[in-house]
Amino acid sequence: MSSTVEALEAEALQLSAEERGRLIERLIASIDVDPGVDDAWAAEVERRNAQIESGAVSLVDGRDALAKLKAEFR
Repeated sequence: MSSTVEALEAEALQLSAEERGRLIERLIASIDVDPGVDDAWAAEVERRNAQIESGAVSLVDGRDALAKLKAEFR
């Protein structure tokens, strides 16, 4: 690791958790991503939203879903 990266890391670790979170989001967003990925996620969101609106699927409360998953993996 270069000294510049090490210096940036040391400085970043001095930030609050909230500030580090914002920095992480910005750094991830700055990485070149396949433009098709964003389009695919947008299409998936639209597909799922249409399923919800049409009644083809039903929503599950987040707490219930987590409890069910935890029980399943015990």
